[in-house]
Amino acid sequence: MKTTVDITEANFKSEAEKDGIVLIDWWAPWCGPCRMFGPTYEKVAQKHPDITFGKVNTEEQQSLAGAFDIRSIPTLMILRDKVLLYSQAGALPEAALEDLIKQVKALDMDKVRAEIAEQEKKSATA
Repeated sequence: MKTTVDITEANFKSEAEKDGIVLIDWWAPWCGPCRMFGPTYEKVAQKHPDITFGKVNTEEQQSLAGAFDIRSIPTLMILRDKVLLYSQAGALPEAALEDLIKQVKALDMDKVRAEIAEQEKKSATA
């Protein structure tokens, strides 16, 4: 059973820009670290049916990868309620991925949004 969603330009908004937690794995078929990370990503996805686990094939979705300035793969992004909380290149071990998910689930999103608004206010007046 496939537990991840292939994300393309056509379905990006409906899959990635929704409420809840969304993980996006930016990868390519020729990338060795991507192929090593894939089974870990699938395994963790099976444990969290309440989370969207998306995959973007950067070979097929070059303009999407360009729009997000993906320079190195694999890159993992985590969004919650349409807020980008994490974006980092490199394959993660299963325990680290589980820990990240735990941290994202524990966040108080009202507090996060307030902090973002405060930062935006500061940068607007700077």
